[in-house]
Amino acid sequence: MTTSTSPEPPRRTHPLAYALAGGLVVGTLDIVYAMTFWASKAEVSPFRVLQSVAAGLLGPPSFEGGIRTAMLGLVLHYLIALTMAVAYYLAARRWALLWRRPVAVGAAYGLALYAIMNYVVIPLSAASRGSTDPVWITLTVLVHIVLIGIPIALFVRLGLTRPAGGRRGRSAESA
Repeated sequence: MTTSTSPEPPRRTHPLAYALAGGLVVGTLDIVYAMTFWASKAEVSPFRVLQSVAAGLLGPPSFEGGIRTAMLGLVLHYLIALTMAVAYYLAARRWALLWRRPVAVGAAYGLALYAIMNYVVIPLSAASRGSTDPVWITLTVLVHIVLIGIPIALFVRLGLTRPAGGRRGRSAESA
């Protein structure tokens, strides 16, 4: 006796998975940028850059915590990046403009993220005031626009508009 099974329909990747992937990508781009900038500008080690992220939670003692505070900084950095991406995803589910115009709105989102991080989050954290180096500030604003805001918006758009099961189906645009 043989039984025949019909193939299961392909599963659609949940749109939130795209947002999370975007958060991981932009988290990586951002931390690589910071490590590269500070290594070339002031010979700061990547380890110290990660400890500076942990300083937002722990203050100056983060620089005495060795590998533990560097790893805490890495976890915190990715948690922030993932939160930024999920926040955009949740908003884009309600406001179609966010996924219909990912470059323009993503650029604005990146600029808003820069402002929130530098004028709200960091001043309220245990970290010392950030660098006033004009090259760092200019590049960081551009990184927030080009390597953070726009990629998050593009990943979210991909997740919200990808047809179900790899075939033409209902997308966010027809929702």
